[in-house]
Amino acid sequence: MTANFGWLRKQLAGIVALLLILGLFLVARLPSVSAAEQDSMASKFHFTPMTIALPAAEKSQSIRTVNKQYKDIAAWISSVGAAIALNDISGSGKANDLCLVDTRSDQVVITPSPDSGPRYAPFALDPAPALPTWDYMAPMGCVPGDYNEDGRTDVLAYYWGRTPVLFLQKATAAKFDAAAFQPVELVAGNHRGPDGKYNGPMWNTDSVTIGDFDGDGHVDIFIGNYFPDSRVLDPNADGGITMNQSMSHALNSGAKYIYRWTGAASGANPSAQYVDASQGIPEVARYGWTLASSATDIDGDSLPELYIANDFGHDRLLYNKSTPGHIELAEVTGVRGITDPKSKVLGNDSFKGMGVDFGDLNHDGLYDLFVSNITTSWGIEESNFQFMNTANNTIDLRKQLQDGVAPFDDVSGSQGTAWSGWGWDVKIQDFNNGGENQIAQATGFVKGQVNRWPNLQELATAHDGMLSNPLWWPNARAGDDIGGDHTLHFFVKSADGRYTDLAPQLGLAVPVPTRGIAVGDTDGDGLPEFAVARQWEAPIFYHNDSPNPGKYLQLKLTTDAPVAPGPLPAAGPPAIGAQATVTTADGKKYLGRVDGSSGEAGRRSFDVQIGLGHNVSGPLDVHLQWRDRTGQLRTQNLKLEPGCHMYQLGTTAKEAM
Repeated sequence: MTANFGWLRKQLAGIVALLLILGLFLVARLPSVSAAEQDSMASKFHFTPMTIALPAAEKSQSIRTVNKQYKDIAAWISSVGAAIALNDISGSGKANDLCLVDTRSDQVVITPSPDSGPRYAPFALDPAPALPTWDYMAPMGCVPGDYNEDGRTDVLAYYWGRTPVLFLQKATAAKFDAAAFQPVELVAGNHRGPDGKYNGPMWNTDSVTIGDFDGDGHVDIFIGNYFPDSRVLDPNADGGITMNQSMSHALNSGAKYIYRWTGAASGANPSAQYVDASQGIPEVARYGWTLASSATDIDGDSLPELYIANDFGHDRLLYNKSTPGHIELAEVTGVRGITDPKSKVLGNDSFKGMGVDFGDLNHDGLYDLFVSNITTSWGIEESNFQFMNTANNTIDLRKQLQDGVAPFDDVSGSQGTAWSGWGWDVKIQDFNNGGENQIAQATGFVKGQVNRWPNLQELATAHDGMLSNPLWWPNARAGDDIGGDHTLHFFVKSADGRYTDLAPQLGLAVPVPTRGIAVGDTDGDGLPEFAVARQWEAPIFYHNDSPNPGKYLQLKLTTDAPVAPGPLPAAGPPAIGAQATVTTADGKKYLGRVDGSSGEAGRRSFDVQIGLGHNVSGPLDVHLQWRDRTGQLRTQNLKLEPGCHMYQLGTTAKEAM
């Protein structure tokens, strides 16, 4: 017996290797969708590409200036910043305004969606001269929101080389242009140096998401920094910078912050006040090279959980235990099964978290989530994560979260979503109202002529002790290519329940690196359009012309707070975090939320958009849940016909005219 056990122990490595090979073989032989079925599936969608109007720019670039120690990897350092959002910023009543960052000009641009006509001239938002700037800062993204609670949509812009800026709409503005916005510091203090230029904290922010983290009825702001505070983009600086200290567990990054809302004013000189509440982030989650985030209430208490997607190491899912005025988050992690690789367990991954979004992918009334990683064959082949919620219901989910357990299992391999390319932003949305969500994903890194994948593979196998010094990194300069031919992906559920990428059939597979995906119904027909930010190339808008769409429920949910009067129309104060659950006669559930800004560099509109398919009939059973402006949790059941409805949420939900 002992001898047999000894023999078995000696052969264990070989047995495990054989089982792994067998498992990979079985995955590789998963049934595929025929070309005919793909064409049939693709016939249910149609998107028309349209050009986005941009304002004139003072500069045009294809790569950024960088700190002298980064000069040989300047293309790598220049690989982020293209970002895009769709929302109702102008008060038109539709989500037909774009806020985007164009890396070629380093502008934060407001422009009408191309299907809504030239309603106003595109313009750029600039902190100067009201706020200090300096020559070597660059915007990385913009997040629409009503930050001073006057019912007018504002914009938060975040940067490398500066703290974020709130561009607050003036209630007294008579024309919708750059002058209608007042730039205000998010981080309080005088950041103007003796020379008049910016002299404040040197943040390098790559992710922002908003939500009422403490449940007091006011929206707070999460900020995830990437590089530690340093002059990343200053070509006159030589040093004072670093790269990640590990490919799988790097913690030498910029810090994470939560700023809690404390007060605001509207009018000709709007303002908003926030205080640093970052002590509510657990110590283990305060560092990590953050690229994406999402504030989404997953257990039904109207306190948003926070998912932080980190490059070079563990992502973090933080369970919300906050009370009004006091933010407290706690890390929860998945449980590893006997066949689960460690990096496929939520919170224990060593992958390159690049994008995240929540959505219910199986109609059980619980949020699932999708996380983008680097998944390039013959490059760095990790895996995307399609984390399915395994809890029985929200009560069971909440109990497990309270016990520190995140009940999510990754099924990306068996579901056909594991591999796509160098992943970035992701959006879960029903684009043809067929009753099933699709998964749209941006991919691609650096476009050029010289293939640098072999060099990158060498880096991936290097000793961690070498990584933090840029000297040891392989060249990545102008003209080098790493995943430059990667395209958008559009995963659609097939008849067997697995997903198939239909981007080639839909004309979306353009070989240009993409970053952000913005989603919103721009023309009011109930079909969501989307727009895409592309790195070092012009952004693009896709109008939704899908034939024979299904029925839908679209909810425009605002708080009942008054709108500041003024010459221009206002969108109303969005009820960020409000949730809607539709239950159909067959027991299926459809979830929707007023999303604060899930993703990497793309933002969906504040409209709740739920596709229902062709076979539902009204009235629909709709359960609404929200927190009012006093922080009180409210719920209400409604009977609604399919279509668009507007409600103001206060102590009760009142239909708006």
